[in-house]
Amino acid sequence: MANHILSPDDRGLAEERAAEPVIHHQPMGFSDRFAFGFTKLLRFCADTFFAKRYGHRAIVLETVAAVPGMVGATITHLNCLRRMVGDNGWIRTLMEEAENERMHLMTFIEVAQPTMFERLVIMLVQWAFYIGFFLLYLVSAKTAHRVVGYFEEEAVMSYTFYLAEIDAGRAQNVPAPKIALDYWGLPADATLRDVVVVVRQDEAHHRDVNHGFATELAGRPADPRQAAPYPPHADTIRLEA
Repeated sequence: MANHILSPDDRGLAEERAAEPVIHHQPMGFSDRFAFGFTKLLRFCADTFFAKRYGHRAIVLETVAAVPGMVGATITHLNCLRRMVGDNGWIRTLMEEAENERMHLMTFIEVAQPTMFERLVIMLVQWAFYIGFFLLYLVSAKTAHRVVGYFEEEAVMSYTFYLAEIDAGRAQNVPAPKIALDYWGLPADATLRDVVVVVRQDEAHHRDVNHGFATELAGRPADPRQAAPYPPHADTIRLEA
């Protein structure tokens, strides 16, 4: 068999598979197909607008990513109050997800300073997505969580490609900002690459949790690993060797 030299994208995929298994939920039924198609549409828009400017892409996308957890927690909280039932830990998990995504945003703002135009895009996209996702969650929480699961699948791959760009020298491996050192408990000499690794781990966990929630709402047995407790951060997350 002829030797094959991996392209940067191939190396990124190989690294992703070695460090964090690629998990894709195969669409089942209209709800899943809608969620998957919607996610691919947004991915196309992000690829067209940002190309390989992953730092700037992260700023806009993390602003959007911080919305679903807050929306889901709010609606679940109100539903539990109205029905006078427990939440099975969903509210805390979703709130922690929203907080985690916000910290991703604050970190990448330090790495890639957004332009005034990108700040305007952030405001417009956030309002549009918040209203749309809120309505979607009211109509079908199952579909909303599946959308987030697919979002996070794409996020894992985006950060894998970001790592490939850093490793190839096309993205500068700057020192990790202080906010990242404090939040993830990273060593003082940590770099952007270390930050991208732990952010990707977070996104993989969000992927599994939201796919698990969607599967549970669909009435199918959930993968126990997808319902794992939210991972702790400071002093517990290990960097890749």
